[in-house]
Amino acid sequence: MKIVHVEDFIHPDAGYQVNLLSRLQQIDGQEVSIVTGELDKMPDWLTGFFGIDRIEERDARFKKETGVPIHRVPLHGFYSGRAIMHFWRLFRTVAKEKPDVVFVHGEDTLTGMLFIILSRWLPYPIILDCHMLEMASLNRFRKYFRWLYKRIITPIILSRNIPLIRVVDSDFVEKCLGIPLSHTDLLSFGTDTLHFSPNPENRRAKRAELGLSQDAFVVLYAGKLDEQKGGAFLSSALCEKLTAPNERELQFLIVGNSVGTYGEQVEKNFAASDNVIKRLPTQRYFDLAGFYQAADLVVFPKQCSMSFFEAQSCGCPILFEANEINTQRAQFGNAITFTGGDISDFRQKLMGLVALEQEALDAYGINARKFIIDNYDFVPIARQFTAVLERALVASTAKSQRT
Repeated sequence: MKIVHVEDFIHPDAGYQVNLLSRLQQIDGQEVSIVTGELDKMPDWLTGFFGIDRIEERDARFKKETGVPIHRVPLHGFYSGRAIMHFWRLFRTVAKEKPDVVFVHGEDTLTGMLFIILSRWLPYPIILDCHMLEMASLNRFRKYFRWLYKRIITPIILSRNIPLIRVVDSDFVEKCLGIPLSHTDLLSFGTDTLHFSPNPENRRAKRAELGLSQDAFVVLYAGKLDEQKGGAFLSSALCEKLTAPNERELQFLIVGNSVGTYGEQVEKNFAASDNVIKRLPTQRYFDLAGFYQAADLVVFPKQCSMSFFEAQSCGCPILFEANEINTQRAQFGNAITFTGGDISDFRQKLMGLVALEQEALDAYGINARKFIIDNYDFVPIARQFTAVLERALVASTAKSQRT
C-alpha cells in the first residue's frame, strides 16, 4: 500500500508522530512518503528548536535512515498555528506520489479542511487525525471557528464517512467540533520500546561522557524551552539551591534550545542558578535514549509532550503539571503531578521524589516501563494505524466498483 502522510510541519530530527509512524510503516512493508511545508516561512517558535540550516541534507539523511522521502511544498505564510501552503503545489505533489491512501494530520488545519472539502473529487481516500485538547485551544476566535466548522466541515466528514483518528483520549472533537466519538477511532501516541529502554551500561557511559557523577540524583528536562513548554518556569524554579534531605548530590541536565528574548531570560536564569546544571543544545530524537537512561527523574514544567513516552519507556519517573491528560497518565504509580504554574509546589514535589528510598523510586521506574509496554508500544499501535488506512482503502475501492 502506498501511503502519503500530509503534515503542516515536519522536522527530520524530531520525534513527532509522523516521523515515527512513517518509519515503522515502511519497516512493516508499506511504501511511505511525507508531504509537508517548506521551513523558510515557518515561525521561529517551530523551527528554532531544531534549526533549518542544511535542511535538505537532513531530509536526505532521514530518507537514508528510514526509507521515507520528505517532499516540501512552498508556503504563502503561517497564521494562527497553521501553514498556508501553495494550494496547487500541495495537491500536485501528493498526486505525483500516486498514493493508495493519504493520511492528513490535523482535521482542523487549513490543509486538513482543504482535503476534506475536496475529498469527493480526489482519486484516493483520506484519513484524518486529531491531536487537540480543549486546554491547548487558545485562539481568541475559536468560538467562531468552531461554529463554522460544525456547520460546514463536520457535515462533510460525516456524510462522506471520512475516518478520523483521535490520538488523545479526549472528547474535544465531539464537544468542540460536533463529530460524534462513535465516528472516530482512538489510537494513542507511543514509542519504540526496543530503542527506548532501561540500560544500566548506557547510563554509566552517558554520565561519564557528560561529566555527571555516577552517584548523583540526576533530574532531566529534554525539550523546547519556550513559553508553551514552560522554559521560564523551569529556569526560575531552579534558581535557588535545592538540597537533597538524604545529602545525595543533586544535578540537573537541561537539553534543548532556547530562542529570542524569552530564551535569553531563560538562559540567564540557568546561568545564575545555585544548582549544578549541565546545559546542552537540542539533540536528535533517537540520540535522546542515552539521556533518559542516564536520568533518575524527568520533569516537564508545562503541558507535556511525546517525550513523555520515551522517558517512561526508559524507566524514568515523571514530574509534570496536573492537567486533563497528565492526571490520567499519572494513575499507575509511574508519575507525580504538581499544580501548574506553582513553583513552590513544583520544588516541593521534586524534592519529595529526590528524598525517596531507592526501592520506592525504582518502583516508579518499573511502573513507568510497564505502563508504556502495556499501553503505548508503538510497534503494534503503528499496525493499528495502518489497519485504519487499509479499511478506508477497501471502503473506497468498494464504493468505486458500485459506481
